[in-house]
Amino acid sequence: MFNIGDKIVYPIHGAGIIESIEEKEILGSKVKYYIMKMPIGEMNVMIPLDNIETLGIRTIIDKQASEKVLDILSQSATEMNNVWTKRYRENEMKIKTGNIFEIAEIVKNLVILNRAKKLSAGEKKILNNAKNILLSELMLVLDVDSQEAEMILEGTVK
Repeated sequence: MFNIGDKIVYPIHGAGIIESIEEKEILGSKVKYYIMKMPIGEMNVMIPLDNIETLGIRTIIDKQASEKVLDILSQSATEMNNVWTKRYRENEMKIKTGNIFEIAEIVKNLVILNRAKKLSAGEKKILNNAKNILLSELMLVLDVDSQEAEMILEGTVK
């Protein structure tokens, strides 16, 4: 169970800070929710307390793990599927796990691939989503704003 002020990650949406815990009545039953404020887009996300484990909610990484993320970003591209539709599905599944290291791998590989040739619209969407998830967590871990996090990311991917 998390508390107000905890920094957590919702795999599909990214990292944020729990601002409150509220009870809402939906379809006649009362359900408790974490209200998480996202650092990108100033959006709030409601997360049902009953589904925390199945949704893969976790605390943000620490500074040491963020160094590993930056190290992943600084390395050469890793082998990817040559068929973009299969690559898209593989990347989509990796994002759903919420594993920050796999998300960093996706961002790195797609940024490098985009420099070599234009990505499909679907892969651009995956890259943008993965990048926002990665940036939101780096912002909270490194205590920087979105511009600084973007500069760190852009300066790290070779």
